[in-house]
Amino acid sequence: MNISMRNLFFMLSTIMLARLFLAWLIPYADTTEARYAEIARLMVQTGDWITPWFDEGVPFWGKPPLSFWLQALSFKLFGISEFAGRFPAWLASLGIITIIYQVGLHLHRRPFSESAKHYALIAGLIYASSTLGFISAATVMTDAFFVLGTTLTIGSFIIRLRNGSNLWSWLFFIGLVIGALSKGPLAFVISSGPILVWVIVNNAWIRLWRLLPWLRGILLAILLTLPWYVLAEIKTPGFIDYFIIGEHFKRFVISGWEGDLYGNAHDFPRGTVWLYLIIAFLPWPLLMLYRYFGSLRRGNLKPSVCKSELPDTRLILLSAILVPSVFFTFAGNILWTYVLPSLPFLALATGGLVANDSRVTSNFWTSMSLTLLIPLAFSVYGLWLGLNPDNIKSEKGLIVRAEVISEKGLENVFYVGRLPFSARFYSSNKVKSINQSTVINGLSVSPGNSIFLAVRKKDVKNLTEKGIISSALYENKRYMLFKYTLKADE
Repeated sequence: MNISMRNLFFMLSTIMLARLFLAWLIPYADTTEARYAEIARLMVQTGDWITPWFDEGVPFWGKPPLSFWLQALSFKLFGISEFAGRFPAWLASLGIITIIYQVGLHLHRRPFSESAKHYALIAGLIYASSTLGFISAATVMTDAFFVLGTTLTIGSFIIRLRNGSNLWSWLFFIGLVIGALSKGPLAFVISSGPILVWVIVNNAWIRLWRLLPWLRGILLAILLTLPWYVLAEIKTPGFIDYFIIGEHFKRFVISGWEGDLYGNAHDFPRGTVWLYLIIAFLPWPLLMLYRYFGSLRRGNLKPSVCKSELPDTRLILLSAILVPSVFFTFAGNILWTYVLPSLPFLALATGGLVANDSRVTSNFWTSMSLTLLIPLAFSVYGLWLGLNPDNIKSEKGLIVRAEVISEKGLENVFYVGRLPFSARFYSSNKVKSINQSTVINGLSVSPGNSIFLAVRKKDVKNLTEKGIISSALYENKRYMLFKYTLKADE
């Protein structure tokens, strides 16, 4: 007997609510989350909804604005906070799970039957409980929105293949818009790859043409996407060259690309993306290995037939899993989040195996322990981080402490060296940076007045030996806070 829909929904709700709680609890850490949150905060502060800004006078050309728009809107609705910044990504993840569920219903041999609903809910649960699925569900990044777009586009195509309603014809193009405004032209590559494979193998060009309203749909996508790209180039000339040529060509082919204006390129050996795919989908690869070796022991390597495996959709489902990893196999710079577009469809494929495995679905506690393994581990770790925030690379605690003890708020608080993004965010960009050489050569402070210096731990010894700082007022993972007062006779 299968696990009841009620128990499956209970596990899914528990996972998503736990992720939402962690979104409220854990401070922003450098660099990714704090950087993107600060860009969204600046959008609210400046009122500029066309160009995301990296810093005052420095436009951020690295990503389109959809994620920043939604995060900034959330900041305006709920106030500047960790929860507000992460809430849009959580909603996007709910959207991804909803699409997985709808695709699962249509993939089944008996759409909308109880067994179809059971399989579809298992697939959504698998995605939510995977390592990267859980982490990305409420993280201030562009990836959740990008995957919402690619999943909507490919999922809509699969549903149309299974005679889904005409609404999905238009959602296909809306998915392209979401992807293009989240990460750019990459959305067309990831979304069209599986469809192109299906068309070529099946020689289904005529069916493809009849399946969707291509002319009107493309026109709609252009009208919703192109204006921002034009306005962005007009407002800050050079955007198109950097974003299209730099981010989408040079970053792809040049290992350790040095043209990145906002960080460092991530150079890894070719093929690392496949290892990332396994890690991102844990713990479910362990189940597949267990099934494989179980079949090997029984002398039966023939896989069980999944009720979701239909001839007209099996190829596109497999292609949707493989295309992102195949594409990024040849990339010179990668991050593990690049495999996220594969996970919704990998969850659908794995859901078919799980739904037909009586050893899993007949035992609630076995299923629960497997499904909640990753969410529980990250929830425990996240709870510990929330209670011990100074153990992560976040300046929230130091900024709060400095504002309490400083007579002038944060106006006289300086970071020695580069200013962390989390310090910028939590201080509303009030704290400033100062060079270590300036500190050593003499600070411009009126006699008797004080400033506060946040010094990297590796630099503390040097400044202490020169008599500039003495005992620390506060300490976190990376920095120590000191008070510097110029004496009257200096």
